[in-house]
Amino acid sequence: MYFRPADISLIKDVFSHAETLSVRYFGLGKDGMKGDRYEVTTLAHLENHEVNEGSFAHLCRYLYQKKGVPDHPENFYFFKICLQDNRILDAVERGRSFIKLPPLLLYIALHELVHVVRFNRGEIDFDAPLEEKMEEEEKVHLITRNILKPVADRDLALVLDCFSERYHVGDIFSVPQRIMN
Repeated sequence: MYFRPADISLIKDVFSHAETLSVRYFGLGKDGMKGDRYEVTTLAHLENHEVNEGSFAHLCRYLYQKKGVPDHPENFYFFKICLQDNRILDAVERGRSFIKLPPLLLYIALHELVHVVRFNRGEIDFDAPLEEKMEEEEKVHLITRNILKPVADRDLALVLDCFSERYHVGDIFSVPQRIMN
């Protein structure tokens, strides 16, 4: 299952909204997330190593090297948010009576952007040990829920409940897979 053209348009709008919420929460100023280099890619355009059957999305980090020089001052890391269309669309289909695509995408987008900001600020090492990554995942879920609670309508509130401490959508996956969502 892949996102349709209308879904791709929705994804762009949702990430724009998630960026606004991230900028406000983290106090990123007028430049917003311009310094936080990332791109969003859907399943149809992912490389094999970017596909993850255990999550709705996950981050891959890449190093851009100027002229292939390892220590060049213009080298930088950037993130690819790898959306797993099939997992997201399947969750919406299975929960169609209460889970809608736009609020689920907003949660996913904001969650991944919180990771991007925290990694870029050095609040967590991208290559941290598994235990630290598990703790970070819980922190990011909490931050995401706290950012979204004030703006939540009924549909978003249902998504927040699914990602609450009482219920965790990721619990259907094993722990190592869950930390990637």
